[in-house]
Parts: sequence; structure tokens; C-alpha cells
Amino acid sequence: MANNQSLGRRWESYRPSKGIWFWSCVACVAATIVIGFGWGGWVTGGSATQIATDAAAGASAQMAAADCIVRFKAGPDATAQLAALKKADSSYEQADLIKKNGWATMPGSKDPVAGAADICARNLVSTKTAGG
Repeated sequence: MANNQSLGRRWESYRPSKGIWFWSCVACVAATIVIGFGWGGWVTGGSATQIATDAAAGASAQMAAADCIVRFKAGPDATAQLAALKKADSSYEQADLIKKNGWATMPGSKDPVAGAADICARNLVSTKTAGG
């Protein structure tokens, strides 16, 4: 009868050694780290900084591109410029045309915002008319 104890009784009488406690804790820490970084969305400080920097640059480019589109469409020769933009052979040439005319440069700045010319050109080429 002594061998047929219930699970509750066996649990109460179990006394793990220090080694068992230690390795159980190590396994729990390792599992927490693997699950946290693998599936939990945890990132290192360097990765978080890079993600934030990329997001800020992307937002800056989007804002500058929106300003670029407004200034492009408000120009006196917007229809002719749009035709020239659509006639360009590649997206590189389209972005270069936007940069050369200064539409991707924010007022008060000397250099165009990185990525803004590409976004601006892509949006302008996809519109039907310069005013729309």
C-alpha cells in the first residue's frame, strides 16, 4: 500500500535537492529569455534605438514628401513638370528631377530630406493631373 500513494501525497513528501532547485531555476530563466526574444517581441537596446531612428527618418521623409507634393502642384508650370517627371526613364531620374528643383528640400534647409524625393516622385507619377 505504501507504493500506491496519491499524487498529492507524493507531492507533499517530495524534497528536491539544491542541485535540482538550481537547474530548475536555470531552465526557467533560459526558457523565459528564449520565449521573450523569440516570440514575445523583446529587443535589445541597440535594436530599439535603430528601430526608433528608422521610424523617425521615415516619418521625416513622409512629411517632406507631403510638402514636396503641395509645392510641386502649386508651381506655375506644374503640368509641364509632371509631364517631364512621367517621361523620365527610371525612378532614380524622377527622384533626381525632384531633388534638382528643390521640392524635396524643406524650407530653411540646404539638403533634401533622405527618401523624400522618391516618395514624392512616386506619388506625383501616380496622380492623373498636376492639380488633382
